[in-house]
Amino acid sequence: MSFINMDGQTENSKPLNAANPVDFKAIYNATMQMLFKISFRIVNDEEAAEDLAHDSLIKANEKQLTFPTMNDAKFWLIRVVKNASLNYVKRKTRERKAYEKALYEDRRIFHSGETELLKAESIKSTQDALSRLPPKLREVVVLAEYGDLNYKEIGKVVGITEGNVKVRIFRARKLLEEMIGAENVFLPN
Repeated sequence: MSFINMDGQTENSKPLNAANPVDFKAIYNATMQMLFKISFRIVNDEEAAEDLAHDSLIKANEKQLTFPTMNDAKFWLIRVVKNASLNYVKRKTRERKAYEKALYEDRRIFHSGETELLKAESIKSTQDALSRLPPKLREVVVLAEYGDLNYKEIGKVVGITEGNVKVRIFRARKLLEEMIGAENVFLPN
């Protein structure tokens, strides 16, 4: 007995067994292109869409499913490929995020106890040297480094020209380098 299905094609009323090679071929030919298109619209990757469409057909075969009609087979396969495609997208998003996280974690700086001790010693020696600077030089360095003021602003605060501020900062840094060495100057925030 035959009847017309939704696509206007004749369909046998006998059930289709996905484990039967003849029935599987009929299901494959009737659904593969449609399954690929559905999957491709979700994953936006041709190879992945093809794999997911094939996997859904293989799942029906391995489970030895029997479908009453071709439309039942199509609807079941559409649900399977849609869910597999959505899971694929979620997995790829998680993998991308994990990759990005791992990539950026490697750039973090880890301080050992030794590094922290050396940093603390460097800060202490710089602060000691800073306190030994003449008051006029110390004043402009403190305003520049700790006050985050530019040379013009420092000049207004101290009552000197911008050029004079530059000269004093240059002299102060030169004296600090002489007192503690250029590589050891570390001004804490």
